[in-house]
Amino acid sequence: MLPYILVTSACPSDVDLGFVQLGWFKVVILGIVQGITELLPISSTAHLRIVPGLLGWQDPGSAFSAVMQLASLTAVITYFWKDLNRLTGATVRAVTQQDYRDQDFRLAIGVLIGTIPIGIAGLLLKKTLNACNSPFRALTVVGIASIVMALLLAIAEKRGKRNRDFSKLSLQDGVWVGLAQALALIPGVSRSGSTLTAGLFLEMERETAARFSFLLGLPAIVLAGVLEIHSLLKAGLTLDGWIILLVGLGTASISAFAAIYGLLTYLEKRSTWIFVWYRLIMQYSGQNLSRF
Repeated sequence: MLPYILVTSACPSDVDLGFVQLGWFKVVILGIVQGITELLPISSTAHLRIVPGLLGWQDPGSAFSAVMQLASLTAVITYFWKDLNRLTGATVRAVTQQDYRDQDFRLAIGVLIGTIPIGIAGLLLKKTLNACNSPFRALTVVGIASIVMALLLAIAEKRGKRNRDFSKLSLQDGVWVGLAQALALIPGVSRSGSTLTAGLFLEMERETAARFSFLLGLPAIVLAGVLEIHSLLKAGLTLDGWIILLVGLGTASISAFAAIYGLLTYLEKRSTWIFVWYRLIMQYSGQNLSRF
């Protein structure tokens, strides 16, 4: 068991609203952490679990983590506007002209199909994921998942041939990477990490795998965020709670844009080994820091 500091509290509803007890200042800090780590292959959910644990803060809850993903939505759409515009145009032309052989159209369909696995899994596990003290958010689970993904990323980095750019992607890539994305429901896996790793296994270039990961994540981010906002409405989140949530979204959006630029620039010339070692060091440091 990983001996992180754990702070828990009773839940008044079926949805964990722990973030309300944190207040706006702590949520600003967690928003910055979320924005950076959501789009890097190091698991934002793990950081939103481990960072509060190390600081002795209340666990903000999985609903907070899911809604915070909406912060990366604006950043991804803004950064990849040309790619999204091209895929959307190709889809419209293919449907209008009934020509479904276009590569961009098939890629767009692959992105949509790739969202199905995480959508189904998310709906099936929704109550368990959002429950107070959910077993999925146990720090042991987070730690094991983070280490396993570090090892898989290391294997993908070492064995991947990296000979496929964005022009060579297909519908099948969306299916396989989409299946990997579903694993991100487990805190510590990382949506970006699982999809980037899958892309490398499929012999994509590092930057191509990262770009495809961002695009594939858009429908999943929207779906998860909308569902969690609906859950918070049903749970009776107060006005103060909504304000705190918006503060977190604002800071996360700014840091998310910086994370996209930084990651793609980095992967143009460098490997993913830094993220493998970071994941392992993060777990080791967490265990040692919790002893003091």
